[in-house]
Amino acid sequence: MSLFKNKTLMITGGTGSFGNAVLNRFLRTDIGEIRIFSRDEKKQDDMRHEYQAKMPDVADKIKFYIGDVRNLESVRGAMHGVDYIFHAAALKQVPSCEFFPMEAVRTNVIGTDNVLTAAIEAGVESVICLSTDKAAYPINAMGITKAIEEKVAVAKSRQSGKTKICCTRYGNVMCSRGSVIPLWIDQIRAGNPITITDPNMTRFIMSLEEAVDLVLFAFEHGENGDLLIQKAPACTIGTQAEAVCELFGGKKEDIKVIGIRHGEKMYETLLTNEECAKAVDMGNFYRVPADNRGLNYDKYFKEGDETRNTLTEFNSNNTRLLNVEETKAKIASLAYIQEELKKVGK
Repeated sequence: MSLFKNKTLMITGGTGSFGNAVLNRFLRTDIGEIRIFSRDEKKQDDMRHEYQAKMPDVADKIKFYIGDVRNLESVRGAMHGVDYIFHAAALKQVPSCEFFPMEAVRTNVIGTDNVLTAAIEAGVESVICLSTDKAAYPINAMGITKAIEEKVAVAKSRQSGKTKICCTRYGNVMCSRGSVIPLWIDQIRAGNPITITDPNMTRFIMSLEEAVDLVLFAFEHGENGDLLIQKAPACTIGTQAEAVCELFGGKKEDIKVIGIRHGEKMYETLLTNEECAKAVDMGNFYRVPADNRGLNYDKYFKEGDETRNTLTEFNSNNTRLLNVEETKAKIASLAYIQEELKKVGK
């Protein structure tokens, strides 16, 4: 029996890349209903027509709710009958969050608090919040607000009753909305050079399918207040650009370096050194349990834990770095890339 059999799953920010990946994975299963909650009626209408055309036999399982996570009442209005929530609504673009940090606060922090408040009130069984590697040692507004989102989730888990709350943290999702690979493909097709920030910059890379796998792992194996992290590989931006050039006929010698943008790091961290102290190695994943000590810190002058894990910071410089061929194979396996290659007869 499926864990989702006859259940209602709500996806906040559900018209995005992650929401579409979940629909493609679950719509033909025995799930009862998938509820798309977002504020953009045009994207909802496009999604409605897309799934009515490609999955007409199950498209009626999708229910659309217009609302905004920034508004607690609109979230409450969509919460009735919901069993599980994948909270994906967020402002995710580093430069735009740098210029409008309070907008990032309203969506990423207050929005998360609203979703969790409404979920606890409604007795939702499980909420998985999607976070990012930029929340570890954050230096930009996007990462700082996602780090606070994680703190809000852990704090809420301490008083969530029957509602399990977990966070997942992952790196760059290839070909998600606003990501760099689709931009590079457009630049190649237009006969323009690929533009990159810094060829030595490293980033974790994963597919949308792997992002869904991580959320499902958290759903099945996470405990209340946990942070779940996948052991993802990484590559340099230069390697990734060369791989796309080889796939789509771009000229590697024409790759143009434009410099680091507002708020960007040279490498990203998925697991901080401090989190390593209590991380649990689960094979392909790390689990970081919540710190559920009370506020009475006086006793820790007398009682302490001298043992510590030997793990150190897990970042995109010390994970496995893919070469051009490995990166090309990973990119070529994506459904989006396969469709794009068909357009050019490859």
